[in-house]
Amino acid sequence: MELKEPLTAASVAGIIHARVAGNAHRLVTGINEINRVREGDLVFVDHPKYYEKALRSAATTILIDKEGVDIPEGKAILVSRDPFSDYNKLVRHFMAPVAWTAEPPAIGPDTAVHSSVVVGTNVTIGSGCTIMPGVVIYPGTTIGNRVVIHANAVIGGDGFYYKKRAGGYEKMVTAGSVVIEDDVEVGAGTTIDRGVSADTRIGAGTKIDNQVQVGHDTLIGRNCLIAAQVGISGACTIGDNVTLWGQVGVPSKLTIGAGATVLGQSGLIGDLEPGKTYFGSPAGEWKQKMREVASLAHLPEMLRTRNR
Repeated sequence: MELKEPLTAASVAGIIHARVAGNAHRLVTGINEINRVREGDLVFVDHPKYYEKALRSAATTILIDKEGVDIPEGKAILVSRDPFSDYNKLVRHFMAPVAWTAEPPAIGPDTAVHSSVVVGTNVTIGSGCTIMPGVVIYPGTTIGNRVVIHANAVIGGDGFYYKKRAGGYEKMVTAGSVVIEDDVEVGAGTTIDRGVSADTRIGAGTKIDNQVQVGHDTLIGRNCLIAAQVGISGACTIGDNVTLWGQVGVPSKLTIGAGATVLGQSGLIGDLEPGKTYFGSPAGEWKQKMREVASLAHLPEMLRTRNR
């Protein structure tokens, strides 16, 4: 999330009553979650496991719950008792309010938007698109040219991102967007969550089937094919020309290399190399997994022979 006007780290610290160390005059130009940070961004970290990752990331202002850390040259540190909650306070402070409009947004020529479609503010829809009945498009969404979105799809819902607290969960405020590039088709009942602080992006020419879930901050490449009931978690990176067949499960923050194919009902546990075909749960290269499946058919006979 970019700030309309940059502020110094000291000014930002004043909003949440945090202590500033390091370069207090460092300008904060944006607020982003760790997976999408850039130079000038503020990022939060509240677990020792990720201190170094945050401190050495592209972010130049770090909201942290630890005193006395080794501050990288030129960066600012904001010390907070509860970085997660203070990060949410900052997002609420700077984000535009979520609003809805009774009228369709300005759209390109030859685009058909059904009268039952619900559209938020600051939505852009290109030319030659078809938006079917019951679609909900949240504020800030960008849709390219020749895009088809089938009935009851939801574009831009909140990211599924919570911190466990005593007695419940605290939700991370979602302030990002969805970008759907040219020539994409989105199936009926599919949901695409917007980024927590940046964008969720669907690359040009990608085709998504019915009842697919795409999590927050996920980047899907060009000309991908994603079949029904695939579940993609947040902050995944999927290369160009990837095929995910029905009911594939992709955990958060994984990378799938360009040209990879994942066969139906496979469950991933790690990154996948480009250009290979995968199968199974946990997923592995399909030929080896098929041999394992074939071997299992002989297991009862093998056990009977062993026990004679």
